[in-house]
Amino acid sequence: MYTVLVVDDSLSMRRIISDFIDKLEDFEVVDTARDAYEARDKIKDLEPDLVTIDLNMPKMDGYVFLRNLMKLHPMPAVIISNESSLKNDIFDDGAVGFIAKPVTGESMSDFAKKIEDSLMKLTFLLKRYTLKKPKAKKALSEQHHKETSLMHNGVERKVHPDEVLKSEPSLLPGMKLVAIGSSTGGVDSLIKVFSKLEDNLCPIIISQHIPYGFSASFAQRLNDNSKVEVFEAQNGMILKNGCAYLSPGNMHLTLEKSGKNIVIKLLDTIKVSRHKPSINIMFRSVNNTVGSSAMAIMMTGMGDDGSICMKELYDNGAYTVAQDEASCVVFGMPKVAIEIGAVRDICPLDKIAQYIIEFSKNRRR
Repeated sequence: MYTVLVVDDSLSMRRIISDFIDKLEDFEVVDTARDAYEARDKIKDLEPDLVTIDLNMPKMDGYVFLRNLMKLHPMPAVIISNESSLKNDIFDDGAVGFIAKPVTGESMSDFAKKIEDSLMKLTFLLKRYTLKKPKAKKALSEQHHKETSLMHNGVERKVHPDEVLKSEPSLLPGMKLVAIGSSTGGVDSLIKVFSKLEDNLCPIIISQHIPYGFSASFAQRLNDNSKVEVFEAQNGMILKNGCAYLSPGNMHLTLEKSGKNIVIKLLDTIKVSRHKPSINIMFRSVNNTVGSSAMAIMMTGMGDDGSICMKELYDNGAYTVAQDEASCVVFGMPKVAIEIGAVRDICPLDKIAQYIIEFSKNRRR
């Protein structure tokens, strides 16, 4: 069963859309919202699998809400609005579907059929998105026992990287590579960085906090906006120059040595620093494999994921950089890394690409 939040300023339209969706076997409307601000709060509280958005709303129109949603809380969003309201390509803004509201003379049954057809076509995407979301089970699996052992009175505690990946720093330099960690605001920020990169740079790996089901399309979006070839990371991929590898939204990205190559190993374990993928796990793995040959970049994001293991990289002689406060959507992760002494340089978003190019060409250490 996929849960839906219906957002529309019209009470009657909220009721109509909700009734039609509730009649579908695989969907359930958990609540409705009359504007973007109400929707924002309910998305945080209810964590629905899908949101429907009207483009014409008071306080904040649907276009702005959609773009903000994709920056701060990426999730499947379907636009249900008057076709005459379309001003630009909503799919470029992150929508996964569009359903036109009924026009004069169109029956409600036709509108209901359009909703059914559109939502049923999205079940594959929704299955991927919800696959790793925690659900109540009658029988607890071994993995679930492992995860719940890290809970106390229903509150998840912060898991130290040592509980997933042991620290074994590489004392000898290895392959030159760039590792980027980002979270809130990172989707648009990474696109800006990648659009400025040159080809044939050293390998780049990325852990972006993003829901499962969105990482593949985001990797493709980065690829389409860059000279660098971008992939969603898969087990066994060999790091190559001119390529970048984005961690899947439900796996930790780590590296291991295989002869003269560095290969990707994805870990399906517990969350670390409340995240999966965890930047801490990626940074530690980088330190274990290539050590001082790495460049680690901490970009915009909430919380402190990545700071512990960025300090390990810094102490091992790696080149560490944090995005500056002025250009961050949320100055959380970079701030913590700076405060604990894990950062060598601080730079604005529009300079990060140049720093990567210079590092790759041995002009920055």
